[in-house]
Amino acid sequence: MSIVRMNKISAIGLGTVKAELISELMDLGIVEISSQDSKLTDPDWISYIERDGNENEVLKLDSKISKINTVIESLEKYDNSKSPIFKTRKIISSGEFEKTLSSKDKIEEKVEHIFRLIIELNDLITEENKITANIISLKPWVGYSIPIELGETNYTSIFIGVVPNILGVENLKSRIEEKSKNCVVNLIGSDKDQNYLSILCVKTEKEDVYEVLKQFGFNAVIFKDIEGTAADNIVQYEQEIKVISEKKSSVESEISTFVMNKGDIQLLYDYLLIERDKLKVLNSMLKTKKTFYVNGWIPERSKKSVESVLNKYECWYEFEEPQEGEEYPILLDNSSFVQPFESITELYSLPSSTNVDPTALMSIFYFIFFGLMLADVGYGLIMSIGCYVILKKFNIEGTTKKMFSMFFYCGISTMFWGVMFGSWFGDAITAIAKVMFHTDFVIKPIWINPIDEPMTLLIFSFIIGIIHLFIGMGVKAYIIVRDGHPWEALFDVGFWYGLIIGLALWLFGNSVIPGSAAVGRWMSIIFAIGLILTQGREKKNIFSKLLSGILSLYDITSYLSDVLSYSRLLALGLATGVISSVISVLGSLGGDGIFGSILLIVVLIFGHTFNIAINGLGSFVHAARLQYVEFFGKFYEGGGDMFNPLMKKTKYIKITKEVI
Repeated sequence: MSIVRMNKISAIGLGTVKAELISELMDLGIVEISSQDSKLTDPDWISYIERDGNENEVLKLDSKISKINTVIESLEKYDNSKSPIFKTRKIISSGEFEKTLSSKDKIEEKVEHIFRLIIELNDLITEENKITANIISLKPWVGYSIPIELGETNYTSIFIGVVPNILGVENLKSRIEEKSKNCVVNLIGSDKDQNYLSILCVKTEKEDVYEVLKQFGFNAVIFKDIEGTAADNIVQYEQEIKVISEKKSSVESEISTFVMNKGDIQLLYDYLLIERDKLKVLNSMLKTKKTFYVNGWIPERSKKSVESVLNKYECWYEFEEPQEGEEYPILLDNSSFVQPFESITELYSLPSSTNVDPTALMSIFYFIFFGLMLADVGYGLIMSIGCYVILKKFNIEGTTKKMFSMFFYCGISTMFWGVMFGSWFGDAITAIAKVMFHTDFVIKPIWINPIDEPMTLLIFSFIIGIIHLFIGMGVKAYIIVRDGHPWEALFDVGFWYGLIIGLALWLFGNSVIPGSAAVGRWMSIIFAIGLILTQGREKKNIFSKLLSGILSLYDITSYLSDVLSYSRLLALGLATGVISSVISVLGSLGGDGIFGSILLIVVLIFGHTFNIAINGLGSFVHAARLQYVEFFGKFYEGGGDMFNPLMKKTKYIKITKEVI
């Protein structure tokens, strides 16, 4: 349970060395710069200092970074090379980095050229979409031979529009004929929703005809900036699309020629990220006319490294330990086994600086619980080998690396419990021996078969669950004692230990140790009285104290609920085993022979792939749930902020220092 101890650092230096100092601190990657907003309103500081930084320069770099990102995304669409399963940063030396940046201006010129091509391509696509939309809107009117723009002549009015299919064109014609004998209704076309009509009438009857049309839900169709018939316009539009398509192909072809430059452009992107971060950190610094002031946090163990840099630039500095109760950024430091399980803690929340890191204890139980719920040698073997290959072959980093490392260990646990329960892809080996080799071959469990002895596994789940809960309560007691309240630890944790153990002995003790039930009864009475007398100690009068103490005994139902939650270890373990057995039964339905053997292999492959995916996910989620609710709920306070040091945070490359 290790949270790295932090020291607060304050430093003052000459403005002439500020840029070089920031660059070296960024190379170290161990200093988190804190905001100085509070000092800008402090009367003792405000007359001497002002905020450092240049927001406009940061915005300019952000604009460049956004443009390059657009270019990279566009080039990736035209990159036909095989994409890796996991995107990892390319490792290059600082010398290679500097060498490539020596032609930065040329790379930026290519970026600008590609960006112009992208804009041109987007404009062509927009124009193509607009024309396509026009064609779609005109197609229902292909059979209309009158120019679209013509709405009237000297003596007639023309309506074109649509009416819903459900109302019927014949009814519309009949109603119009009642109003006018000099009106022609033409059905131009129909689809599943509406009819496309043109109506020609004399001008004097225009209003009467339009009233009838409105009763039938008529919607007039107006085509802006279009002249001539629909058919003529469609032909013209299709020719325009052909021209646009040729231009698009030409532009896309030109963009694709720059795919070979993608690596250099990615390097420029990361360079600008670094420069942007250097400028952004200035916003968290203060300055006078000739000096600057910086404040932040560093790991206590890294003081010497930071001191050497500050001394190099002749800065004044001081280190301070955090004040009591002061929050500081969280950096976890755990062993190689525990570290991968930090990803589970981080998914919940990092601990506060006044709490403890639960990962070391949690990792042991997560390791056990995951394996218990999946519990199959074959599944564990696939998981561990797969994760090992990925970790060795790909240069993955951060949380992704932690997760794969964690699943590697969980695969080992899965194999262990699979051996204990005799599950090797369920009973697939037995099914293969029977169908393909006509022999009975059974791998017996070293301990139990959960399907045959579920109660044994359920009792074991409860026992390990109680141990899990008791350790969580123990951590709570440790925190209370550490904070100087040993009596509160006794009252709030010790008495509950006694009551829970007493009740367990009272109810079940005689079946294990004859005569222990009587001991358990007296333990229960004594510790229940202890809880009644102490749990209301914060109340003001004796009645409130006793009432709160009595009501606190109701919390025993919460502990019972917590213990029952561990039945999910049995439930998930049985689910994996039962599904595995069903897969073997289904695969064996084809009998022996070639067909039966092929069917068995196919069913086993698809069935166990499904089983490991579904129950692997279930094991991951429920093992985490037991930590978050049952274990963390006893003592854990999250809310810590991750240590975020000033460093070269790149997306595509990882810069390594050259050894001289």
